[in-house]
Amino acid sequence: QVQLVESGGGLVQPGGSLRLSCAGSGSIFNIAAMGWYRQAPGKQRELVATITSGGSTNYADSVKGRFTISRDDAKNTVYLQMNSLKPEDTAVYYCNFQKLYRDATLENYWGKGTLVTVSS
Repeated sequence: QVQLVESGGGLVQPGGSLRLSCAGSGSIFNIAAMGWYRQAPGKQRELVATITSGGSTNYADSVKGRFTISRDDAKNTVYLQMNSLKPEDTAVYYCNFQKLYRDATLENYWGKGTLVTVSS
C-alpha cells in the first residue's frame, strides 16, 4: 500500500504562485510515475502534469509554461510549482503515484487532495 499526503494549497491572487508537495509513504518502490491531477467544481478530474521515474515530464496544454513538476526520490516526494496562476486554475489538486507490480500491472494511488483557490 502507498499513502499520499498533499500540502501547499490555499488562496492566492491571480498572477501569484503556489508550490504543492506530495509525500508518499508505505510501499514506496517501483513507482513508475508521479503526477498531479485537478478537479474543478462541476467538472471531471483532469491531468495537470506527470513525471516518470526517468524524469520525463508531460503537461496539460493549459498549464504549459506556467507549472513545473519535479520529484525528489530520496524524500518520496513530488512537487508542483505553479506560477502565473489564473482563476481557472481553481480546483482541488490530487497527487497520484503509479506503482508497477511484478506482473506488469499498474496500480494508481491517490491523495485526498488540496484546494487551490485563485481569486482577488
